[in-house]
Amino acid sequence: MNKNSRNWICCQIGAREHYAIPRALHQHEKLAHLITDAWVTPVSPLKILTQSGLRERFHPALAKVQVHAFNSFLIRFEISQKLQKRFGWETIIARNNWFQQQAIKKLTQLTEKFTTPPILFSYSYAALELFKFAKKQGWYTVLGQIDPGLWEEQIVIQESEKHPQYHKNWQPALREYWQIWQEECNLADAIVVNSHWSSQLLEKTGIEVKKIHIIPLVYTPPKIANKFIRTYPESFSQKRPLRVLFLGQVILRKGIASVLESIKSLEGYPIEFWIVGSKELQIPSYFENHPQVHWVGRVNRSETAKYYQLADVFLFPTLSDGFGLTQLEAQAWQLPIIASRNCGEVVVDGVNGWLLPEVSNVAIANILKLCLHDPENLTALSKNCQITNKFTLETLTQHLLKF
Repeated sequence: MNKNSRNWICCQIGAREHYAIPRALHQHEKLAHLITDAWVTPVSPLKILTQSGLRERFHPALAKVQVHAFNSFLIRFEISQKLQKRFGWETIIARNNWFQQQAIKKLTQLTEKFTTPPILFSYSYAALELFKFAKKQGWYTVLGQIDPGLWEEQIVIQESEKHPQYHKNWQPALREYWQIWQEECNLADAIVVNSHWSSQLLEKTGIEVKKIHIIPLVYTPPKIANKFIRTYPESFSQKRPLRVLFLGQVILRKGIASVLESIKSLEGYPIEFWIVGSKELQIPSYFENHPQVHWVGRVNRSETAKYYQLADVFLFPTLSDGFGLTQLEAQAWQLPIIASRNCGEVVVDGVNGWLLPEVSNVAIANILKLCLHDPENLTALSKNCQITNKFTLETLTQHLLKF
């Protein structure tokens, strides 16, 4: 059977990748159904009542798609978890199981409507029961691997042992979590990863190489970004310091320990650090109150644009990431990036940013000094920032239609 003739069912928790997979399929009329935990249309009461991230669980490009969501059940589930005082990995696994149970009820209703077996797509860690169901129906299964898997956790454990002073609530995943993942990988007909880095770490875990397909993340910049004009001063000073943006979860995996240590070695320099994201570490008071650091905290996705506009350079020193979508967001705002090599390939060294030779405070500080003393180079690199065809929705569609 020609797989290109098949329609797809996408199952996903949250607004992952701005709903890129269902959008890419929908624009070629290949998306039959989107099943998700929450869908908050512009006229939904939840849009008015809630201040949480639920308000962003919608995409106008999918307004005419058959979307099946479980809003009220989700709210009930989350309340029950809090009443039972369940948190952390226990809740993550419970949420993934809850979603799959709801999705299977919906899939059972939809099964008879397919004359041709569809392709079922689901993201990792919330796919096992869905794949079991799909296999019974004779459907093809595609796993969207959101991170580099088990080996990434080993990297974080090593970093955690190296920096015990930042310990707060971090715990490695439960064994059950990884057992579920291994079974998902076994059942998947194809596994989509977003970078060579992810592919390498999955291969290291023993995942079948022939199943792995590298497809980069995509990003559609907001129209306002196309009109944005970035400028730099002739020189940086205490009055107009170099503004460094770190945007993402403040966790060891993102390389925050090296960032904080670099701040120590850059004391007195006209450099300020804007750290945007939820703090999930115990930050020493020295850094909490440091005059060169602005702790912004967690912001909604729609609020991030102003920080990209404000910054002079984006810092992404991750120890491991499946891709790092924020790299594309920064590029859209013509913001040069200082990135590690442990993520998606967005930065071309010396063209639109810098690649760190290693994730360390010394390497970060050295590049920031280069930025500080050569604003003209920042201007040149900024002009090379763009979202190339490699990261467009159309390219993603062409990749998906090959399954």
